Amino acid sequence: MAKQVETTYGNALFELAIEEGKIDDWYVEVLELTSILKKNKDLIELLNHPQVDKLEKEKIIKNIFEGKISNEILGLIVMIMDKGHISKIVGVFRYFIKLVKEHKNIGVAKVTSATVLTEAQKSKIENRLIETTSYSRMEVTYKVDESLIGGLVIRIGDRVVDSSIKTKLETLSKTLANA
Repeated sequence: MAKQVETTYGNALFELAIEEGKIDDWYVEVLELTSILKKNKDLIELLNHPQVDKLEKEKIIKNIFEGKISNEILGLIVMIMDKGHISKIVGVFRYFIKLVKEHKNIGVAKVTSATVLTEAQKSKIENRLIETTSYSRMEVTYKVDESLIGGLVIRIGDRVVDSSIKTKLETLSKTLANA
């Protein structure tokens, strides 16, 4: 049910953004709202609390966001709260962000390395990812995991390319154990 709520509202917001020609504006708004809501979990808890009535919750939402975000996104937040799904709002926004990135042909990758990469290495990885995928731009987050010993693990969606020495040693070990 949770995924259905996120995809239903996320799709609706995306379709409206396309229709209204506000995809870039709402994308920025949703990114900022997602960050704010993730930092202020107490607000979601308050808006989800059964002892606070819906009119009071709506007043709280409007006091915080009215005039600071678009009326359409404010209306979406109020509607989701009215339907009892406010705990899913960050998921709705994440799904919308995912749809916008797909629409703009932006790939999202997570690169894990054994050591901190230089800017030149990062640039080379990003360029190679663009060359080998259908994306026109890549957003890459980098993480260090010393247990890899060397090499990289690259994740793009559900695809993983693991060229780490750790994995190669584990594979070699299994092969030798089975021999």
